[in-house]
Amino acid sequence: MSKRKASISVEELTNGDESPTIIKQEPVTPVKQEPFAKAPIVGLNEDAEKVLNLLQSHGTAGVSDDVIAKCYPELGPQDRVAIINKLVAAGKVGIFNQKGVLVYKAKDPAEGTQIKGSNVEEKTVFTIVKEAGNKGIWIRDIRLKSNLIQTQLNKVLKSLEGKKMIKAVNSVAAGKKKLYMLYDLEPDRSITGGAWYSDQDFESEFVDILNQQCLRFLVMKKEQLADKIYDYGPLEAQTLVSATAQEVLKFISELGISKVNLAEEDIKVILETLFYDGKIEKTLLADGTYSYRAVEMLLPPPGFVKMPCGVCPVIRKCSSVGLVKPKTCEYLTDWLKKESEIF
Repeated sequence: MSKRKASISVEELTNGDESPTIIKQEPVTPVKQEPFAKAPIVGLNEDAEKVLNLLQSHGTAGVSDDVIAKCYPELGPQDRVAIINKLVAAGKVGIFNQKGVLVYKAKDPAEGTQIKGSNVEEKTVFTIVKEAGNKGIWIRDIRLKSNLIQTQLNKVLKSLEGKKMIKAVNSVAAGKKKLYMLYDLEPDRSITGGAWYSDQDFESEFVDILNQQCLRFLVMKKEQLADKIYDYGPLEAQTLVSATAQEVLKFISELGISKVNLAEEDIKVILETLFYDGKIEKTLLADGTYSYRAVEMLLPPPGFVKMPCGVCPVIRKCSSVGLVKPKTCEYLTDWLKKESEIF
């Protein structure tokens, strides 16, 4: 068996004719090769786009794998895993553990620029802390939601704090434990204690001064109309000697006795303590707010209404069990000691 020729002979080109057929070779113009365009790191196909739209429609609630399977039955388990991995790698989706069930949540597009350069663990922890808002989140809850071991979580938290993406805040309810929140957020009043706390210490003297000045303002209003009170009807006279919390706040702000900016809610707390002390009365107005006026006390107030519980910002969380309880309250213990020394 003869080997196949590697080239074409002249006889084959002439097909047996005596005169060979001349094949004219045209000059070949070299093709200019364009540089390849950079492909995206993760390309999202049509199925991935469908899943992403589903996650975005559920917002912060998230979607489990079972929900994805019900919405798109044509996607098998391997397909769903591949799609989720693509979305996570692209920074579009975060994975969370809710009561033992993995839940997928779409990420905010603006978040990508903020956590650029962070690894998967840092992105996950950052998202968990972000969802907690200005109330913060305990490290134990972060560990449960992120499924990270304690040593690894400590490294991630330290890294995020170093990048000034999150910060640790001490709570007045549990001074030894830290809450984590985004770096640029102002902690909630239930965490800092509001105007009544400074470095986690209750400012009892400041509260006493505010009590005195708020009462003084209401007494002044009453004394200014003492000589003319009989020129008006009873309802009109009561209105003239009364003041709203906003008016009292304006008076306190003009005095300049507070180093912190007081809110109307702070003044309402002080007025409520005066009310329960029996020093003032309050009247419900048509708009749902209250007006306050000074009254003469018939009997001295009992010691019970002078308790620090009256201005405690976490009074609603106080119970016989939990982190906030009367048995371990330092402020209540100090107050009881002072009362016992008097008697």
